[in-house]
Amino acid sequence: MDFHELRKQAAALLFTPQEPVRWMAPKELARTAVKVGLAAVFANYSDKREIQGALEAGLLRAPLADPGAEEIWIDFVADLGDGFEATCSVASALAADRLAVGPVSCPRGSLLVLGGDQVYPVASAPAYEDRMKGPYRAALPSAPDRPLMVALPGNHDWYDGLTAFLRMFAQGTSIGGWETRQTRSYFAVELPQRWWLVGLDSQLGSYFDDPQRRYFETFLSPRLLPGDSVIVCTAAPTWVQSDEKPDAFNSLHWFDRNIIRKRVDRATGRSEDTGASIRLWLTGDKHHYARYAERLPDDPTGSGDDLPPDPRRRQMVTCGLGGAFLASTHRLPKALALPPAASRMRKKDDPPPAFALAQPTYPDAEESRSLARAIAKPWSRYWLPRRNPGFAVLAGSVQLLLVLMMSGAFALAEGRHDPVDAVRAAGGDDVLGLLCTSAAFFVLPFVFGWGNGMLRGRRPRTPSGPIVAVLFQLAVTAAALAVAVAVARSVPPTWSRFWILVVLVVVAVGPGAFLGSQLFALWVLWTDRGLVADWQMSGQSIDDRTGFVRMRIAPDGTLTLYPLALDGTCRDWDLREVPDTPAAWQRPVPTTPPTVRLVEGPVVIARTRMPGTQRPGPRAPRIP
Repeated sequence: MDFHELRKQAAALLFTPQEPVRWMAPKELARTAVKVGLAAVFANYSDKREIQGALEAGLLRAPLADPGAEEIWIDFVADLGDGFEATCSVASALAADRLAVGPVSCPRGSLLVLGGDQVYPVASAPAYEDRMKGPYRAALPSAPDRPLMVALPGNHDWYDGLTAFLRMFAQGTSIGGWETRQTRSYFAVELPQRWWLVGLDSQLGSYFDDPQRRYFETFLSPRLLPGDSVIVCTAAPTWVQSDEKPDAFNSLHWFDRNIIRKRVDRATGRSEDTGASIRLWLTGDKHHYARYAERLPDDPTGSGDDLPPDPRRRQMVTCGLGGAFLASTHRLPKALALPPAASRMRKKDDPPPAFALAQPTYPDAEESRSLARAIAKPWSRYWLPRRNPGFAVLAGSVQLLLVLMMSGAFALAEGRHDPVDAVRAAGGDDVLGLLCTSAAFFVLPFVFGWGNGMLRGRRPRTPSGPIVAVLFQLAVTAAALAVAVAVARSVPPTWSRFWILVVLVVVAVGPGAFLGSQLFALWVLWTDRGLVADWQMSGQSIDDRTGFVRMRIAPDGTLTLYPLALDGTCRDWDLREVPDTPAAWQRPVPTTPPTVRLVEGPVVIARTRMPGTQRPGPRAPRIP
């Protein structure tokens, strides 16, 4: 059965399958804007991370498939709580007992890490149930090995102040076959072979709160020994953001220097080196796959495309392919110095380590550019109003309002009090004047850009995006009114004023919906930087390119990454009964099980071995 038939079975499924969020629909734009505004205003006044300091906390240990096993498999997925079909397709692949990845058969992870944005567009209890918990419970109703699930909050999880997130993931409840044992929005997990997994909560890009700092100083730093290796999961790729915002990486660099590489001896109060290091940074937030590899001292200078695989390299990986819309990769910076020289951080590595963008990305740069352009191609299935029908309605409504206002101004210019009479009595010179006005609005942005550039001695460029958008919208308004005047002049004079008004409305709404949407799409495509550039992909809601990262820590301490992409999103589902108490329920199962492929050939990361070291004995005490 298809998605719409499946929705009718919501009572039997115990959740309601949801469509992908249409980010350019007026309702979503308004609702998300309000939530983002409230989060920005109240985040610093109601920071639940401070309250979490009163909760019990401890170190987590990952369950092993075999108690005597010396290896572990870990899954990482992020940005997953969007449309049902994409989310459940990914969940089904994660839940499969084994996945064939080339010659390797990869078992299901004993540890599942959710890397942020477990729900869209904003967090709430019903949204978590329908967009995340329902699909994941259906994918894995039960599991004898009881894999552990840990979750990080992303910005969408934070929009309700983290209330629903803590109720979902920090109360020790199960989500299908997965167990949740974290008690806060951050965690530390002890892994085999002297590896550690750390999850950080940066609260909408803010500082590290005191309870979180004390948690890691108590449960992580005292246990780190020379040669220990750490995987740090964070909710956003601030290393990429540092290319435009030099201070974006400061918090993570502080964590690296002061928690992982150093600790304070409580007896003497002195700082000492731990001998541990972060070998892998892992995040979502950006809905693509991209990897930055550390440049080694003996690497030749040049493009990062030519960096050979080397287990000594530290890696920074973004994989936000859990089910949300695909994001572009062609604007990613090719090289990074972390933190950058412009960072205002007082104590930082000097010289900073350099990282280079490795290839391939997913999607690759060429496909990314092609998909971005699809937002403005009316013949594409990803065209803006086709993927967001409500946006065309909004554009048509705005255009109607503007045409009515301009027709009123036109009537006053003609010395009439009734816009309809002014339109009916207009002559050919009025049509020509309106067309010239429209052309002038189209040309003005370029005139302003060239004039401003000449006055300032800079390269000529167009003015800011909002100004261009307004002038282009006025150009369409003047053109629409010109068409309405031309049509009104050609109708018989016996037609009533009502039909002239109908002509005015039809000419305004129809072309306004099409041209308004198209002009907006072209403006978004034209603006190749900042938030507006991200709309090129979010406005299309491409949900058929998904994936996750599966990792293996081998008995020799080597960490291997398998970046996996699903071959497609399931659109056809079967229902299967799940015996349960107090009553059985139905779960959707893909008619064709999802298959996966490697985005790039396994990435190997070595752990520095230092023989002769042993672990401390008892655990550190709980935070009071």
